[in-house]
Amino acid sequence: MDVRFPKIGDGAESGKVVSVLVKVGDAITVGQTLIELESEKAIAPIPSPNAGTVTAVAVKEGDTISVGSVLVSLDGGPGGAPAAPAAPAAAKAPRPARTAAPVVDDEEDDVIGDEPAEDGPVPAASPYVRKVARELGIRLSRVRGSASGGRVLIEDLARYVSKLETKVARAGRYAEGPQGLSFPLVNQDFSLHGPVTSEPLTALRKVISARMVENAVTLPHVTQFDEVDMSGIEALRSRYKAAYEAAGAKLSPTPFLIKALVLALQKHPKFNSSVNEVAETLVLKHYYHVGIAVDTDAGLLVPVLKDADKKSLLEIAKELAAIAAKARDRKIGADEMKGGTFTISNQGAIGGAHFTPIINKPEVAILGLGKTSLKPVVTREGKIEARPMMPITVSYDHRVIDGGSAARFTVDLVRAIEGFEESAVKL
Repeated sequence: MDVRFPKIGDGAESGKVVSVLVKVGDAITVGQTLIELESEKAIAPIPSPNAGTVTAVAVKEGDTISVGSVLVSLDGGPGGAPAAPAAPAAAKAPRPARTAAPVVDDEEDDVIGDEPAEDGPVPAASPYVRKVARELGIRLSRVRGSASGGRVLIEDLARYVSKLETKVARAGRYAEGPQGLSFPLVNQDFSLHGPVTSEPLTALRKVISARMVENAVTLPHVTQFDEVDMSGIEALRSRYKAAYEAAGAKLSPTPFLIKALVLALQKHPKFNSSVNEVAETLVLKHYYHVGIAVDTDAGLLVPVLKDADKKSLLEIAKELAAIAAKARDRKIGADEMKGGTFTISNQGAIGGAHFTPIINKPEVAILGLGKTSLKPVVTREGKIEARPMMPITVSYDHRVIDGGSAARFTVDLVRAIEGFEESAVKL
């Protein structure tokens, strides 16, 4: 039997093979991992649905595969699926192979018309082909299908994209982008100016790149800046650090900031919302799932801490450490990075001050945290003291949030941090 790549989640139609864990001749059991696949910023193990002996491996590291692709072939073994009974001779005739779409040099053989009407007929295509075309911003009415009845195959779409790339490289024209945007593609020989080294972009880096570009160009970003006096939180950390370590948790500033953030979000519900762009509605969420941007060797991952409003400071500290470790080890699942309502990007451990983080769509705001450092501060009594000050930035979607609302949210967030209640820290 052939073991094929199954659908592993909503929207997970393809991925890149990170590692192949079996070889020809291996005896495998039901549930044994065959390959590890990088999809939606996560590494997913693909288990075998049957036991048997591997007779062929159809993929290798670096391959990009889609749902239905053959991974390995198995011969029956203990615990495996029973062999199918022999079919009658007449039924053994192989199915006719699908005729591959002919390769054409004339661009007009792939493209129908120059400027088709927006409401023109859309050719038949599978849901997967439609999804890929939609994500690439390509109207299927422009692509000539090679299957029966003009049905567009994924090969037709790939060839159309290839011809667009050729046009850009040859004539320096603009490529089609999402939502009708156009942009020039960089295709230069930089070695003409000096020595260079090239390395391929990883699948994860490509996903991050595409999402950051989409978020940056489709959301009207505005950023609010402020500073927070961390004296109170640092005092609480010093007081309870040993108790939390005895309970198996590291008491960093981040759990405090998450708790304070939830208080501010509860007071300003628009910051915990999303825009349904199709229905043209604002969805106010009554749950608080905080995304935590984690810097890994492979790129930025954002695991989500669910129901932050319902968890104690100790629970948040333990869960933060666990999900951050899973993200750095690339063992975080795709489901663990979904459902966020607000994201925190904390660069404090690295250094730097204010920065302007990009909103993690479909969220409408993101909090950026810089490095806490001692600064001279004038107290209410008029004295100048050295205080640990942390720079913060709040980037927000100006479609939903106005400047006044952002200022009020930031003021309330600063108050929640500076006035953190000791009762929330006690074990």
